[in-house]
Amino acid sequence: MLRYPTRLDFRSHVWHFVKCRFYSQINLEELEGSKRKSIHPYSPARTRFAPSPTGFLHLGSLRTALYNYLLAKNTGGQFVVRLEDTDQKRLVDGAERNIFDTLDWCKLDIDESPVHGGPYGPYKQSERKEIYQKYAQHLLDQGLAYKCFCPKERLLELRESARLLKPPTNVTYDRKCLSNNDSGNGSYIIRFKSPHNYPKINDLLHGELNLQPQYNSKDQRYDDFVIIKNDGMPTYHFANVVDDHLMKITHVIRGDEWLPSTPKHIALYDAFGWSPPKFIHIPLLTSLQDKKLSKRKGDFNILSLREQGILPQALVNFVALFGWAPPRELNVKSSELFDLDQLVKLFSLDQLTKGNAKVSDSKLHFLQKEHFQRVLQDEKSFNELVDEFYPEFAELSNGKSKEYFLRLLHELGPSLDSIDGVKDHRYLFENVDYTNVRAPKDAHLAKVIVDDILEHGINDAVERLTTQGLPKKLVFMTLRSALSGGKPGLPIPALISLLGEKECLKRLVSFKDTLL
Repeated sequence: MLRYPTRLDFRSHVWHFVKCRFYSQINLEELEGSKRKSIHPYSPARTRFAPSPTGFLHLGSLRTALYNYLLAKNTGGQFVVRLEDTDQKRLVDGAERNIFDTLDWCKLDIDESPVHGGPYGPYKQSERKEIYQKYAQHLLDQGLAYKCFCPKERLLELRESARLLKPPTNVTYDRKCLSNNDSGNGSYIIRFKSPHNYPKINDLLHGELNLQPQYNSKDQRYDDFVIIKNDGMPTYHFANVVDDHLMKITHVIRGDEWLPSTPKHIALYDAFGWSPPKFIHIPLLTSLQDKKLSKRKGDFNILSLREQGILPQALVNFVALFGWAPPRELNVKSSELFDLDQLVKLFSLDQLTKGNAKVSDSKLHFLQKEHFQRVLQDEKSFNELVDEFYPEFAELSNGKSKEYFLRLLHELGPSLDSIDGVKDHRYLFENVDYTNVRAPKDAHLAKVIVDDILEHGINDAVERLTTQGLPKKLVFMTLRSALSGGKPGLPIPALISLLGEKECLKRLVSFKDTLL
């Protein structure tokens, strides 16, 4: 059967197909046509993740980072991390470290950044002030920008009056300073002289978009946005355009919330005579009720999930599905379980979705359990997990050996969905508190069972007692109550093996006292 090439095949093996025995059956024009329709690049992409260290990474930010990473690695390109830290007043202590720790934990390998260096640095906007001033001066010299000396009070009045117009307008400045550019010796900002009609946007996901400001025809205002603030630092609009050009970024994947700003960015590219990167605006993250994800759900510290035992593989898998669907073959059962290497191979802009992405906690827990079971089966991943968690376990268990921890994981593993689940089985390394343990209904028979075991030993106790006519269910219930405080999760033989005969008999004695 003829196997048509996938996107990766086409990029890597097209010459093989030309020479292969199916040569006469392949319609090369059709393949080329298919390639033209694809929005996925066939040459190395340089992408960037440009967070602001004004807070810890949340789910939406991680998704942006992940998609940019996957696109770069899928095409053999580079993944750049740039810090947009020009708003110095809003910087949060520890946020910068959190960004890199989170990306490192998720194993998103960075090619260039303030930490890793690179040929297009500095990679912190606060260290690029002279670069922005140089390009702002270029626009001033060309008459495409101007200094504005208006006091803050006047700008607030203009904004309020624009809001009260009928119809209201979302552009506010009246260009008072455009023809008075040399006046004033005080502080000033630099405004970009925006076109009345912005250029259209070509978004790879959404197609051609014509997003224009709303004007009031009777009161002419202008969308002359600020590019340099009065402290000499750039605004986001200006800095990200200059940086993306100088850092040779080819593709920008970012959230839909940046779509309204994109016409401004395209206008700046046009003013400089630069070609803009390809834009891909991805949908909002919403709850299952289609409401925008709240801060409680989305803006928590992602590294707190690590403390809960969530695996980075599960989290990355979870986040990858927020607006991307894996390719599916007809009549072939599909799976949504992927590790990072698989995501790199499969990722394509062609499979991005336009609708809002719904975030479901249950989906994360499902993927977590599946990935945890994979880890237990993979020797390297399993050893890494043990090395990471054993020190905490040793502290919890008053110094239980690593060998005991390995035996415990071997027995408990199939019933766990995270390493943190070990804490729910403290009876394996702590004394059992029988205060709230429900005794078997037939306390007399339970006492008979306990007495027999204390006299004849716990080995083969189940077989011995059931041959005497005692109900097997009652034997199991009595042993589970005595040995684990009634906690399910382990078969009785495994429970006895882990605790050892001496500890089992000790617990049976303590449990017997509750049956009196």
